[in-house]
Amino acid sequence: MSMENGGESIEDDLDSGATEAFDQNIWQRPTRRPLPVGEDVVFCFEIPLARILPNGTAADTSSGKKYVLYEVNVRKDGPGPDPYPTIIERRYTHFLKLYDGLRKDHPALLQQLPVSFPKKVLMGNFTAELIGERSSAFECFLDHIVTVPSLRDSPHMLEFLQGDELRNACQLLDERRNELAVPLLENCFRLLNKIFLDKSKCVLLLLCRLVAACTTSPIPHPSAEQWAELALRRYEHVCDTELLVLYIPLLQTCLHLWWQRGRDRTLLEERLNEMGKKGIKVKGGPTLAQAIHALDPRAETI
Repeated sequence: MSMENGGESIEDDLDSGATEAFDQNIWQRPTRRPLPVGEDVVFCFEIPLARILPNGTAADTSSGKKYVLYEVNVRKDGPGPDPYPTIIERRYTHFLKLYDGLRKDHPALLQQLPVSFPKKVLMGNFTAELIGERSSAFECFLDHIVTVPSLRDSPHMLEFLQGDELRNACQLLDERRNELAVPLLENCFRLLNKIFLDKSKCVLLLLCRLVAACTTSPIPHPSAEQWAELALRRYEHVCDTELLVLYIPLLQTCLHLWWQRGRDRTLLEERLNEMGKKGIKVKGGPTLAQAIHALDPRAETI
């Protein structure tokens, strides 16, 4: 999975001659991470592998500078394995930015970390042992964050989980490359949906963004109806006033999509009529993309 690194200026994980300990510059966990037993649902961050890559610029590549890209798997296993495990790729600088942000906002809570945050390594020691130790520490770090509501719900954690992918997806939407943006948004949604409540702001906002991405092309994305139906179900009984500004545009988007698909629109029309009778403006308002942009401005064209 390709990913831009957000212009991070921190020089991390540099080494010019330590890659011979790896098979094609890939570190792999020798065994699966042990999980708690006897629990109905097990939530898990796991880093099964990491790759050593050049920094991407001609200057850095020629000088031998490298960085480690950690593959973070996120699973929520129940009686059976998670049917939609999600993967994000992060550098040491992403973890450090998360740690520094949380330490600034919640210093007392960060003192309760069950593991010391890995120190920055500038030169050498780019070994399988070091990457393995860092991976284990990062897993414990993330596990702890999701058990503490103030840390889990912080903007720093949300940025860590979706920031790069959401920026990339919005850039693709701006370029009218919706078919490439949708898989990124789907992965983001499935990830956030494991960690946060179904009707939390970040989950519903991303779900609506996904619906908009699936429906703004002349031909709707094959998954458009699936995500639209889920969004409609999620919006039942939502009371958050800020999120309700998306509901009318969502209904209008679904109404048009149902028309495109030749589906019965009666229930949607009745719902809009009911809201109109209550004095709510149901016509001439913003599109779903415009309403999303008003709540969370991004790069995508509205």
